[in-house]
Amino acid sequence: MAAPSFSSSFVYDVFLSFRGEDTRYSFTGNLYNALRDRGIHTFIDDEELRKGDEITSALEKAIEESRIFITVLSQNYASSSFCLNELAYILHCAKRKGLLVLPVFYNVVPSHVRHHTSSFGEALAAHEKRFKAKSQDFELNMEKLEKWKIALREAADLSGYHFKHG
Repeated sequence: MAAPSFSSSFVYDVFLSFRGEDTRYSFTGNLYNALRDRGIHTFIDDEELRKGDEITSALEKAIEESRIFITVLSQNYASSSFCLNELAYILHCAKRKGLLVLPVFYNVVPSHVRHHTSSFGEALAAHEKRFKAKSQDFELNMEKLEKWKIALREAADLSGYHFKHG
């Protein structure tokens, strides 16, 4: 028997945020299947939704219509400006509505996420370098970078789950 949805006021019970190339066909794919098999209405992005680096209105709508957020923070998560925009928007909506965000640290150390070291620091430095190379919208892009850093710190400060191979 399928489990009932958590609430009828939300379209999705769970929204999954993840770096596709890292976990789509492994951890996140399996998590999605397990949730779906238990009758939990879960949003997982479709690669067709991605039309560039900015979060799409369809994803914003899905985030706003979700009750719980699971963020799978993997090694290459921060290399995607799309993922970082999504994370910032998730945290903004979750705070505004008092909703739950569950981070999963997938083969990463939370302190690397929090302090922007290791692959997270490298990715943020690459974004900054890219922004500096573009003279247009420099201030706006640096504000975006700061929002991403804050979002990563906030996500790492949440009580979450640690997944490590082996």
